[in-house]
Amino acid sequence: MYETEKAFYRANKPSLREKYIGKHIVIVGEDIVGVYDDAGAAYHQTIKTYPLGSFMLQDIPENIEDEIPYISPFVGIACV
Repeated sequence: MYETEKAFYRANKPSLREKYIGKHIVIVGEDIVGVYDDAGAAYHQTIKTYPLGSFMLQDIPENIEDEIPYISPFVGIACV
């Protein structure tokens, strides 16, 4: 589940962290389709356009140790 999105994030993590630090990004396939200040806004705006199960939310905190590995679009359930 979300293999393409997870692979995209892993492959681009340094540049995505640099560009989107402190934000929540929405990934569909290999595209960033949204950038938000909080996860709630990311989720609520994205479900207006994309069905559940078709996108991945990723938090990019300032401190990399605080990073949660991949947030499912199903109400913030972490995917490992």
